[in-house]
Amino acid sequence: METMFAMSYSFGTKLFECLDKLNLPENILVDLYHFWKQDQELMKRDTGCAIACMSKKLDLVDPSGKLHHGNAQEFALKHGAAAEVATKLVTMVHECEKQHEVLDDVCLRALEIAKCFRGGIHELNWAPKMEVLVGEVLTEV
Repeated sequence: METMFAMSYSFGTKLFECLDKLNLPENILVDLYHFWKQDQELMKRDTGCAIACMSKKLDLVDPSGKLHHGNAQEFALKHGAAAEVATKLVTMVHECEKQHEVLDDVCLRALEIAKCFRGGIHELNWAPKMEVLVGEVLTEV
């Protein structure tokens, strides 16, 4: 799905800023490269830290770290989603967020929400091809 590609690309553009800002190891690039592969285990807390950082840089979360529904809806619309698709994506993230709100660690919570979201995207067959996506992001760096 073109929208998921565009949204993933925007996330990717913030990755290196977050790696530098949080002094994260570059080995999380492997996790993120394989993010959309269903059989890829996402276990590293640092990967969750990067996802949380990228979400914050894109204004997708409020100051408390919770999904900002309006900004997330706008983000999806800006990247080509029809209104009903944008609403579905925001609802999916919100449901994942509710499932994992008991986790106090921001990084682990972001990791679990991302894994849950990835599962939902795969159920819809909307996952982008990461090889193409990473190639696009790296040409920008």
